[in-house]
Amino acid sequence: MSSAADASAPQEIATPVRVRLDLAYDGAAYHGWAAQPGLRTVEGALREGLATLIRREVPVVVAGRTDSGVHARGQVVHFDLSAEEWAGLSRGRDIAPQDALLRRIAGVLARQEGAVVVRAARRVPPAFDARFSALSRSYSYRIVDDDAQRDPLSRGHTVWHRRGLDETLMDAEAALVTGLHDFASFCRPREMGTTVRELQDFRIRRDADGAIIAELTADAFCHHMVRALVGACLEVGEGRRAPGWLAERLGRRSWDAEVRLAPPHGLVLEAVSYPPDDQLAARAARTRALRDAPSAGGAPGQM
Repeated sequence: MSSAADASAPQEIATPVRVRLDLAYDGAAYHGWAAQPGLRTVEGALREGLATLIRREVPVVVAGRTDSGVHARGQVVHFDLSAEEWAGLSRGRDIAPQDALLRRIAGVLARQEGAVVVRAARRVPPAFDARFSALSRSYSYRIVDDDAQRDPLSRGHTVWHRRGLDETLMDAEAALVTGLHDFASFCRPREMGTTVRELQDFRIRRDADGAIIAELTADAFCHHMVRALVGACLEVGEGRRAPGWLAERLGRRSWDAEVRLAPPHGLVLEAVSYPPDDQLAARAARTRALRDAPSAGGAPGQM
């Protein structure tokens, strides 16, 4: 008879059905994405829900791991089920498996106070890889720098900055570091991890409600990269650093004591983009080759 440990171990699936989930979550409710013993995490909550439905542990692959306090509107994961497990989600009813999965996982996660919501579920080609097939990840960061505009109902995803900010200066700083660069000055170092990234878009604007919004898109983000970039822009925007500070830091190519991380709760993973189905395998192969190079190995997608 199999032991409980055997029953919970990852299973080999002969002809897997690959499933994609699109998630949103309130990062304040969790200690980050990655499952950790004794801590409430987004991955832990999702895997607990899937185990309830599938009756076994279901490993998941995520597009980009988020730190404690960081939110998501457009996170993506994939996992594999057997053909029998996929078909069994419908429980013999006249409902498509993806619709049954969406409905049932919503019910399970609702017991966790709704901090994680599955927005979409669907079967995808076997070549789809939530992490390696991604073309880009997009984040936003929201700041209020005027006491009169502080809204207690939005404080969970908005940073209240105590000094006035010049968003024009901040946007000019953001433009200085877009493109393909070694972002070692803005990435917490990890052994054998590459810090070369293509920052495809980085702009900062003041919204109609007076909030300052930073928007960033890159092929991938290394550890703490978004918060370090926004933190440096904040220093220029409040006059603590002269214009050109981000370009100067970029040229150093080293993490040091002058790095200032913006608070995590203003950060939201907004979207992850993927190529058409017929290009998924090629994209994943290309990304793996870059990450597996001798100077690489870092996990794509982290902020």
